[in-house]
Amino acid sequence: MKFFKTTHLAILIMGTAFASCKKEGAEAPVADEQVAAAAVPAKQESAWLSNINLNWNGHPNGATYSQGQAATDFGNASGWNASRAYTTNGKDGTVGSRVTLLPNALSGAGGMVANVDLSDGSAYEMDYDIKFHSQFNWSRGGKVGFGFGIGEANAGGDAGWDGNGGTLRLMWYSPNSNPNRVFFQPYIYYKDQNGGPGNSNFGDTFGRSYPASGALQKNQWYHVHLYAKSNTGSNTNGHVQIVINGTVLLDQPIRWTTNDAQRLIKLMTFHTFRGGSQDYWKASSTDYIYYDNLVVNKISN
Repeated sequence: MKFFKTTHLAILIMGTAFASCKKEGAEAPVADEQVAAAAVPAKQESAWLSNINLNWNGHPNGATYSQGQAATDFGNASGWNASRAYTTNGKDGTVGSRVTLLPNALSGAGGMVANVDLSDGSAYEMDYDIKFHSQFNWSRGGKVGFGFGIGEANAGGDAGWDGNGGTLRLMWYSPNSNPNRVFFQPYIYYKDQNGGPGNSNFGDTFGRSYPASGALQKNQWYHVHLYAKSNTGSNTNGHVQIVINGTVLLDQPIRWTTNDAQRLIKLMTFHTFRGGSQDYWKASSTDYIYYDNLVVNKISN
């Protein structure tokens, strides 16, 4: 199934709020990645974004991406770290944004962990472009890009098994830090992740990778399309889709939640950091990841 760009754009420049993030493998959770239900503020639906169309062309080229600019673009950008955000050369000679990854640091201590509060909806789609710097140190990998939070937006080792929430995000990953095998993979929290309780409580990758062989290229733009649809009750009638450069990475039914009070998509995540929590996820270099042409559409309430 494909849900590419199926909706109208109605740009609401209004309020927003940030709040979540998670881990991989048999790792201990990292506190600044976690999103508790209590961290999500009471919602005034008229204040939240339901559509975003952002290419950063109105921003100065070569400047700090300040908290004030983020507030204009997204609303209340909780978790925004202006010291690691920059506006610089984007795709096709335009202006884009950049996130800095600090040396020898993981999770929020070394990157960006921010979330935008969206108008509650049962289906959203998203597109954006991403590029790794020409001298990027792949190390082991990390969480990357924009994504969606459902319900309580479970992440950070807080598995979605209680049926109260999940997240749809991407990782870049290099098994054993092998530069000849680097890929994007899904990183998803949901009710049935990894077979349920007793199994890994970290995000499900579904065994998928892009590219299927070889490695991602530095200094090359990749186009990411995400689609998330809520399920109802205890039914596996939700949907998840990830498409990269026109290649379907994941496209299937899913049961995000079993609590109807937490079934809706509420957050846009912006998580860019190394890790994992073990030292082997670290890199000794300062590195950069670039973004451009972010489009988010609410498809249904």
